[in-house]
Amino acid sequence: MTSLSTAPAGRTALVTGGSGFAGGHLITHLLEAGWQVRGIGRSAASRAAVAAKGAEPWDADLTDPAALERAMAGVDTVFHVAAHFKLWGPRRLFRAMNVAGTRNVVSAAERAGVRRVVYVSAAAVVMGRPEPQRGVTEDLPLRRMGFAPYSTSKAEAEKILRAANGRRKGFSTVAIRPPFIWGPDMPALDHMVETVKGGQFQWVAGGGQALSTCHVDNLCHALILAADRGEGGAAYFVSDGVDTTLKTFLARLFASRGVTPKDRSVPFGLAWTMAGVMGAAWRLLRLKGEPPITRQMLRLIGKDFTIDISKARTELGYAPVLTPEDGFRMMGNAAPASSHVHSG
Repeated sequence: MTSLSTAPAGRTALVTGGSGFAGGHLITHLLEAGWQVRGIGRSAASRAAVAAKGAEPWDADLTDPAALERAMAGVDTVFHVAAHFKLWGPRRLFRAMNVAGTRNVVSAAERAGVRRVVYVSAAAVVMGRPEPQRGVTEDLPLRRMGFAPYSTSKAEAEKILRAANGRRKGFSTVAIRPPFIWGPDMPALDHMVETVKGGQFQWVAGGGQALSTCHVDNLCHALILAADRGEGGAAYFVSDGVDTTLKTFLARLFASRGVTPKDRSVPFGLAWTMAGVMGAAWRLLRLKGEPPITRQMLRLIGKDFTIDISKARTELGYAPVLTPEDGFRMMGNAAPASSHVHSG
């Protein structure tokens, strides 16, 4: 575990999504930094997971503004981490959790007298039609694409959050935009490993796409910095500070689980067409589960996408606290990295 900033005694934080991957790590980092921490959960299992991390569990749900407000009484900073992160599904679910849920969190925080809400947004909020994007900065507009319900809902949620900045005296909001979040217990890796083991994995366009990543420890560091730094109403890209390629990065993640994908590739154009056909079939036939490939997935990983973290470095004082090498070592994969593109 990497040491982070220390909080003045007596400050209380509330974390949404504390039973999840990023939220659970954030609770640990906040406690180590001296914060008192609450975590909300809508089920007994979620609250038990929050308690196991050392935080005080509260019975609340993103759909219940009154319960959120009660949980936020006496809270200094709300870290809104909870999100519906899927690459497929009904738009109403993304809107209910990511858009309406964020609106409820922000409104409850205002009423409860919270000082600042720090939101885990996503670097993907600036992704439009599939095309290479390198060295992306915060100047780009938010994008809403019909084939990308996750990133579209995160963009809409971020707009709500930032518009609330200063709506009440002493109340501010900040959005942190990480790219691919990774770490030793990342749940997404389980599904990818099963795909490799089942012989179904193929690299899109050879896997040479430039990629920015963000280890969960680096994300937590940025979030804690944002509690006290940064301009209210602003958004900040954060990353590991060095870019790689999709193939280099995923190969090392797979190696940490002892699997090696076959060197098979599908052209992006063909994959995009296949994803469109599969999506139409899934909707028409109301098939269960997710299609093997979706256009949301392809937009996230199918083209060059790297971010510039200069603004976070300058205004938040952000610098990665963990290198990719250290991160992979923590995952039990000490093989040397290669194909780094550039530092951000």
